[in-house]
Amino acid sequence: MKVLVTGSAGRFGRSVVAGLAAAGHEVVGVDLRPGDAGPCAAVQSADVSDVGEAFQVVARHRPQAVVHLAAIAAPFSHSGGLTYRVNTQAAFGICEAAVQLGVERVIIASSPTVIGYGAPGGWTPDYLPLDEDHPVRPWNAYSLSKAAAEQAMRSFTLAAAGKVRFAAVRPCFVVAPEEWTGASTQTGHTIAERLDSPEISGQALFNYLDARDGAEMVEQLLRALPEIPNGEVFFAGAPDALSREPVAELLPRFHPGTEKFAESVSGTDPVFSTAKAERLIGWRPKRSWRTELPEHDVIRTKDEVPST
Repeated sequence: MKVLVTGSAGRFGRSVVAGLAAAGHEVVGVDLRPGDAGPCAAVQSADVSDVGEAFQVVARHRPQAVVHLAAIAAPFSHSGGLTYRVNTQAAFGICEAAVQLGVERVIIASSPTVIGYGAPGGWTPDYLPLDEDHPVRPWNAYSLSKAAAEQAMRSFTLAAAGKVRFAAVRPCFVVAPEEWTGASTQTGHTIAERLDSPEISGQALFNYLDARDGAEMVEQLLRALPEIPNGEVFFAGAPDALSREPVAELLPRFHPGTEKFAESVSGTDPVFSTAKAERLIGWRPKRSWRTELPEHDVIRTKDEVPST
């Protein structure tokens, strides 16, 4: 397929572009600062939060599929108003352009933050592990913008009446390949630091995703879209938690009141379930911090881990 990827130069976008190209797709990259073409057949600079520019790039390249990753990618990195406007308008514009211009398949990037963890007044789940049926409770501009993007996707699914196949993906904390060997993550910490200091990842329920695994999920989902129910939402996460200690012991430390729910999480199993993705599209994550970190960062005794 010819696939247009927005946010192609981002932490997740680079791996998605590489994965799609390796699978034989013709990839067009779109970003505010797209950089080198790399494996892209073409790149274009555009601000897809402007509906006119969103239409222009889709009309120019006429892709069969769009993977929409472009967004302000982290809570509180910009003002709430800017974050909400950019993320919601970009998702709306891409969906509308896809429907109006005959794109066959669309994947929208959402976020696990729609679940509502980290809320100032506290947070407890309805159950654990979390799956896609769990109610969403966004409490800040970023998580609200992602919940709105999911709803926009659902609305356009109805409006397209089956002519366009849609899905949304909620990728956990994305780890780019270079971050396994010491490059800073999105928060400015290394992966080893996040493991050694549980409070860094604790507020986000120790979730993460290798960007290459996420790219493989996107490719499998693109292929499967015609065969699965339209407008589905999927979690995408690693096969374990970003934690050296049992999640059932750590979770109540950072989210008081979760004790009875945490008991259902065994060892360092992830808090976010990817069973739906496995069931509907056959995707399972392959990479974890245990397989990707240098050996000296993986093999640490409990006494070597800083106390918190």
